[in-house]
Amino acid sequence: MASTLRTLFLPGMMCDERLFAPQLGTVDACTERCCVAFDAHDSIESMAATTLDLAGDEPVVLVGLSMGGIVAMDCLRQRPDLVRALVLIDTNHLAESPERREARVPQIARALAGELDTVLIDEMKPLYLAPANRADEALLALVLDMARKLGPDVFAAQSNALAARRDYTAVLDAWRGPTLLLCGEHDALCPPSRHRDMQALMPQAELVVLPDAGHLPTLETPETLSPVLERFLAGVATAAR
Repeated sequence: MASTLRTLFLPGMMCDERLFAPQLGTVDACTERCCVAFDAHDSIESMAATTLDLAGDEPVVLVGLSMGGIVAMDCLRQRPDLVRALVLIDTNHLAESPERREARVPQIARALAGELDTVLIDEMKPLYLAPANRADEALLALVLDMARKLGPDVFAAQSNALAARRDYTAVLDAWRGPTLLLCGEHDALCPPSRHRDMQALMPQAELVVLPDAGHLPTLETPETLSPVLERFLAGVATAAR
């Protein structure tokens, strides 16, 4: 076993490594950290395959937020032997609902027609951030900038990937490795109840609901999330030695 455990951070839809800036900026002797880019994929399966290629032959820790959590679950489906531990943040183990799938169609059309900013703002303000953070202009600007840099074609590809995703209930039910579930208390997209459902499938999983956070707690409340994550990663690294 390698002395330093590799940790791969898997970003959510229309996000880049800046989603995990507070966590990636932590330097320790236990873990090597990097963020995977999903700007050239149109399926969850291909995102997972890219992640597993980066893993190589040594098991890794996967830290996935939202879409990134779904990718982590697909990695677990494809190659459970390469997953040392799992951190799922504000995500969803179920397949896309028909209503959500239908709602994506006009969003994609508007984004491709030049209205990406409007689509993001319309969705982000009521669903992404906790009430206490919706007036945080710097946070809003960062989320928009990540999305603008990826652009409307990536928005369409990632939307279609999420719409076609599978159900991971059986995958989680079969997993008994170290697991941390993190969820913003005010997440309207992937609420705490969904994470309690995931914990019921994985009795070994620790669930932490983060106060004053919505769908993006890595940025909304890093002072609360990061210590919990660091404790978990340190424990996994110690056990792996």
